[in-house]
Amino acid sequence: MTRYSRQELFAPIGPEGQAKLRGARVLVVGCGALGSAVAETLTRAGVGRLTVVDRDLVEPSNLQRQSLFDEDDAAQARPKAAAAEARLRRINSEVDVKGVVADVDAAVAAGLVGDADLVLDGTDNFETRYVLNDVCLREGVPWVYGACVASHGAVLAVRPGETACLRCVVGERPAPGSGETCDTVGVVAPVVQAVAAVQGAEALKLLTGNTPALLPGLVTLDLWAGAFEVTDLSGRAPWCPSCVDGRYDYVEAGASGPGASVLCGHEAVQLPAGGEAVDLGTLAARLRPAGEVMENEYLVRFRSPEAELVVFADGRTIVKGVTDAAGARSVFARYVGA
Repeated sequence: MTRYSRQELFAPIGPEGQAKLRGARVLVVGCGALGSAVAETLTRAGVGRLTVVDRDLVEPSNLQRQSLFDEDDAAQARPKAAAAEARLRRINSEVDVKGVVADVDAAVAAGLVGDADLVLDGTDNFETRYVLNDVCLREGVPWVYGACVASHGAVLAVRPGETACLRCVVGERPAPGSGETCDTVGVVAPVVQAVAAVQGAEALKLLTGNTPALLPGLVTLDLWAGAFEVTDLSGRAPWCPSCVDGRYDYVEAGASGPGASVLCGHEAVQLPAGGEAVDLGTLAARLRPAGEVMENEYLVRFRSPEAELVVFADGRTIVKGVTDAAGARSVFARYVGA
């Protein structure tokens, strides 16, 4: 019996479907709770190549629900994409796994999506999701939206030119801070696994050519209330600028490059890379007299009573304890400089 024998015994997949999985290229954007779960599912299923991309690092509060990480990852402040790559390679050495430590803006998304057969959403914000929606529609690459918070979640499989897209269902992008987040209302781990299970099943259907078996629209669930509902969507919304008119507003809005962004629910602001690589060893040595410093090959994390920030090798910086770009730039200038 082969490694995938039980999966091949499932008639809708079979050996032919397994061969299709082996040749598939999958991109997982965001490697937190949902991203961890769906990346592990597809790694164990035997996809040919899996790319995971995430901008953040592992923290102790992640361990309750983010299944690819452990206490050592949090203690070492490893980037989630790097920690996920290492863990997934140990799970299945047959899969070509690549972790990318990056913030997914319009340019990064375009480079990654164009080389994928399927995109899976593991993000925690609508800014990135709407960029993904536009890029996937433009490139003709299917993607599976997923979200969860508290005890409820949602899943939507999008096939460009055939089904409703995220903009069809939600409308224009919700304003930052307008929705609940894990940091404001919490999240229970079982709902992560439930949403990821639906995402994973839809992914397997898409990758093995079982599109008639796809759920017909938006899946919503609430594990605490015991509710599961599928809203049957009758095709694309006739007014949708993205999938009907071919107007990709959210990609075009970000074409000039990312600006500072408030990370909703985190009391943190992300400052974009400045275009030059950072000598992390030199920066760490300079910061040590001013506070606690943790350094690895990807980043420097600095903590003092007055400030906390994480500087990545490309210059991208997350400043914690602030809620606006001006405050973040002030902290950055004080401790890092120009």
